[in-house]
Amino acid sequence: MKASLLQMTSGIDPAANARVIAEGVAQAAAEGSAMLFTPEMSGLLDGNRARAAEHVVAQQEDRVLAATREAAAKHGIWVHLGSLAVKAPEAGCDKFLNRGFVIDASGEIRASYDKLHLFDVDLATGESWRESNTYCRGERAIVVDTPIGRLGLAICYDMRFPDLFRALSDAGATALAVPAAFTRPTGQAHWHLLLRARAVEAAAFVIAAAQTGTHEDGRATYGHSLVIDPWGEILLDMGEEAGLGSAEIDLARVEDVRSRVPVLRHRRPIPPVETFV
Repeated sequence: MKASLLQMTSGIDPAANARVIAEGVAQAAAEGSAMLFTPEMSGLLDGNRARAAEHVVAQQEDRVLAATREAAAKHGIWVHLGSLAVKAPEAGCDKFLNRGFVIDASGEIRASYDKLHLFDVDLATGESWRESNTYCRGERAIVVDTPIGRLGLAICYDMRFPDLFRALSDAGATALAVPAAFTRPTGQAHWHLLLRARAVEAAAFVIAAAQTGTHEDGRATYGHSLVIDPWGEILLDMGEEAGLGSAEIDLARVEDVRSRVPVLRHRRPIPPVETFV
């Protein structure tokens, strides 16, 4: 079956971003895809916190989410909306949550996931990011059954933490969604490397829809949305252009790889580490 990825250059206007997503949904459905994947922060990418805060609302009030659900139902296609910034005081969060959504072909939300690991780093280029100033971290790991198999959910910086992907594959995930807004320096160094490693370790497909290009708020993202098979082979690399790309997901490939190198069956609890000095 076919999975489509929408590589975006999201900006500071949620309505404009919603139109791009709705058009992507329609195009993916017309091309026969079973599911569309969008990047992290699909609905709003704005480093100006005060300006961004004017658009961040609870998920039931979010117009991008509503437009995506409407488009999914209209065109009869599942959508993984990579993530949105949402308010969630009911979850005990006094900031925002970076939340992804899996939406079925009738427009219903089947699952949501809040980013577990927050990007608090200082890069050699002088870029400094403090997601924890704006976002609360999530508390749950999530898998959900979809037309392309059992899907484990992650977001961007999560990819650096293999324990999460071990937990997702232990829970039966045969595909892993990793929407992202990766910086160019870290993307050039680690994007392909880390995602291929996660695919091989879990013996699962990795589907990583990404932001790309120079955004209205001035940041630059790496692009290169990827689909990687369980053997670590890259089936799709979208480069740096915004738009739609697709790849075939053959679930028999998961069983084939896992039968040849049965890493999941060979996993065992790690004993305490002994230190010698």
